[in-house]
Amino acid sequence: MTKDYFAGDDRTNRERMLAGDLYIADDPDNARLVQRAQRLAKEYQDTFFEDPSAAVQILQKLLRDVGDDVEIRPPFFVDYGENISIGARTFVNFNLTALDVAAITIGQDCQIGPNVQLLTPTHPVDPEMRRDKLEAAKPITLGDNVWLGGGVIVCPGVTIGDNAVVGAGAVVTKDIPPNVIAAGNPTRVIREISAADEIYR
Repeated sequence: MTKDYFAGDDRTNRERMLAGDLYIADDPDNARLVQRAQRLAKEYQDTFFEDPSAAVQILQKLLRDVGDDVEIRPPFFVDYGENISIGARTFVNFNLTALDVAAITIGQDCQIGPNVQLLTPTHPVDPEMRRDKLEAAKPITLGDNVWLGGGVIVCPGVTIGDNAVVGAGAVVTKDIPPNVIAAGNPTRVIREISAADEIYR
């Protein structure tokens, strides 16, 4: 690093990370927690189809909060796990990547399609700062009863409102209000959900 970005700031990089400020990912506590999360995620995957009740106990160790009747089909990839909360009755299909440098909050009764990415980390646009390995993160929030189609990417700092439907392959860069259908790259709201809707195609 060619510049002291943290002059006068005596916090650890982990403390900076948890505060949502710029930090460098060289904190030994962060490294230990990443290893722990990877180990528990593998244990969860190895246990899921053989002993579902034991798998739930592993998931409860891995994540901050897990509601009743949550199902996450492995494989399932996280940074830390400890910054992820999932509400009751939510279903997550195969291959979720949830990079939880900042908080990821998933509401109740959500449907998460396969290959979804929830990405809280950000990096500076400034080339020197990026070369010096600075990064930060912004939280992601999914309201209750949100449906994310397969392959959706949710970018840092995004909130998706209750009951919203996001079409497959969408890249969500801005907040999505409740009770709408949204799709595209970048994602845009197509219309509000109406009482006439039965199946979204």
